[in-house]
Amino acid sequence: MTILSKSLKVALIIIGVLVVDQCLKIWIKTNFAYGEEMPILGQSWALIHFVENEGMAFGLTLGGEYGKLALSLFRIVAVCFLFYYLRLLLRSKEVSFGTIASFSLILAGAIGNIIDSAFYGLVFSETPYHGGVATMFPEGGGYASFLHGKVVDMFYFPMFEGFFPEWMPVWGGEHFQFFRPVFNVADAAITVGVLSLLIFFRSFFSSEANEIMEGNNAEEQPIVDAAPEQGEGGEKLEA
Repeated sequence: MTILSKSLKVALIIIGVLVVDQCLKIWIKTNFAYGEEMPILGQSWALIHFVENEGMAFGLTLGGEYGKLALSLFRIVAVCFLFYYLRLLLRSKEVSFGTIASFSLILAGAIGNIIDSAFYGLVFSETPYHGGVATMFPEGGGYASFLHGKVVDMFYFPMFEGFFPEWMPVWGGEHFQFFRPVFNVADAAITVGVLSLLIFFRSFFSSEANEIMEGNNAEEQPIVDAAPEQGEGGEKLEA
């Protein structure tokens, strides 16, 4: 597999995730009221449920406006690093394409959520909390400044719920629900990429990574001249 063909496949993975992620988010944002939901294929445990968050994946947050800005800047730095690292992986012959594809999914997911944070506040109106939907490119401008937009989430899978046993420390007797977080396509891409690396490509962090380093070191080693030839009786032959 040539570098060009691997690069093309990586580009298709990233573009594919971004197109699906952004098309779904825009559709949700412009057609759903905040908190509105609908079942997926008629299943009560699989829902499209529109919410927005100002933080990380799966609705985790970093408080305040400065926290939001810091998180957006961190995402941008992380994406730049992933671009650089993915470029190194593409140049290496020792790394499997599965490993490269996993990093591509992580990169695509990170970019997808950056787009929300960077631009959604500029191009969308605020989503009303009491009915109504947002509009694109409102006359009065968007609801937030650059890098202060909210991330659109929509997948919700409350598969089962119940109460922790009374004897359990800390959470004993408390109500729980699985799976509570609401997420999007970008979050799913990051999760699949990370889990794939941990489950299927763990060798990358040991043997493959070492082979890459050894290969780079071997290229830097000076070529050692062969030992001088010896004649009969062990004397060295002069040139």
